[in-house]
Amino acid sequence: MRISYVELCQTFESILSQFGFDEEGAKLSATLFAKASLDGVASHGLNRFPTYLKFVQEGHIDPRAKPESLWSNGFFERFDGHFGPGNLNAHFAMEKAIKMAKNFGMGAVALRQTNHWMRAGNYGWQAVEAGCIGICFSNTIPNMPAWGGSQPLLGNNPLVIAVPRKAGPLVLDMAMSQFAYGKMQAYARAGQEMPFEAGFDEAGNLTKDPKTIIDRHLALPIGLWKGAGLSLMLDVLAALLSEGQAAYQVGKRKKETGLSQFFLCFYLPKLGLDFSDEILDGLIDNFSQTEVFDDKEVRYPGEGTLKTRKENLEKGVPVDPEIWQQVLELSKG
Repeated sequence: MRISYVELCQTFESILSQFGFDEEGAKLSATLFAKASLDGVASHGLNRFPTYLKFVQEGHIDPRAKPESLWSNGFFERFDGHFGPGNLNAHFAMEKAIKMAKNFGMGAVALRQTNHWMRAGNYGWQAVEAGCIGICFSNTIPNMPAWGGSQPLLGNNPLVIAVPRKAGPLVLDMAMSQFAYGKMQAYARAGQEMPFEAGFDEAGNLTKDPKTIIDRHLALPIGLWKGAGLSLMLDVLAALLSEGQAAYQVGKRKKETGLSQFFLCFYLPKLGLDFSDEILDGLIDNFSQTEVFDDKEVRYPGEGTLKTRKENLEKGVPVDPEIWQQVLELSKG
């Protein structure tokens, strides 16, 4: 089933207005959700929208809260998100980092007391569309074990690295777990196993069963012990730089709220660097010419996004009929 991008945006915006968002906030939040589905990441777009609204209803998200500046020295600023909408707070923080980078060559923003930012890649695309290199990461509720551990101790702490390029930006958007929980939930709803081992069962064995993993919050760290270590360090940096909560403190709330995040931008012309694509094009050409195993292909991060976006704009955005119906029911008030 496909729905036009415009209808998706308008439906989200109408519902958010009913849930206490002001006009500007409803429009931007709706756009960010719709863009996620448009780019093929429905797990953090339409599919996550009902949960977002539930958090508003339960008081975990204040739809009218605005970030408050706590400290600034010109190229670094710290904000308190006051438990506002995570995607709006993250968009605000990346926009601040972009503006600082345009002035000084680099800009950094740390954000505390915010909520889940939904699709992390949105903020990488935000940076490259402004001509900046963008890096950002967030901690999460504990939902991944330390290597060798049998309980959820670490967050899957998504990381985004985005680099602008005329022939197609490079945008890496990844969680520290082998699969994001939103992706596993999509497989679970479809009654399917994951394509690769994605976490642990109650005995500590690797499993492809998404429901078993979700129930126990024992997702497999990327790179095994290396991913677990990277997750821990991203949590350390996010909490330290924002003076906010670490993942274990978020876990004590029982709900994924009060997160800590960090946003960093570079604008190369202000750093005395040539912004031509020669280096990147050569790198990507070399990358793309690799020999591959039978029936395999290699893609650089973000390569398929523009193609998916174009196709979905023309044909409509794929939606889960059941979830879309839930959303339509909400739109009726």
